[in-house]
Amino acid sequence: MAIKFRIQSRKNPQDLTAPEKYYAASIGNGETDLEALATMISYQSTLTDTDCYAVLKSLEYNIINELNQGRIIKLGSLGNFQVSISSEGKNTPEEVTAADVKKSRILFRPGKKLRQLLKSVNYQKAS
Repeated sequence: MAIKFRIQSRKNPQDLTAPEKYYAASIGNGETDLEALATMISYQSTLTDTDCYAVLKSLEYNIINELNQGRIIKLGSLGNFQVSISSEGKNTPEEVTAADVKKSRILFRPGKKLRQLLKSVNYQKAS
């Protein structure tokens, strides 16, 4: 198995007059949703696919709830989820308020097994 990629041209955003360069860009090979994951897990355990789906939906709900409370979610070798924010800079600490938060996002930091996966991936140019 290999991850396929296509060639994509891009301009230099810091110098729009510079000639475009060409880069490899990965191509998605379909999708796997929670129902499919539940079915896969059920074949690897004694649980039904409905039980697995219920657990996955509960995991989704609880991750969202815990992130909403500012907690870091540690999923073992899978990795960690955490909310990150960006704000406007102020001259003194007293000036900084919640209104200065301009952007938030969810960070995912892959665990050791996922990072190791990236070291062994094969790539194939799409035809």
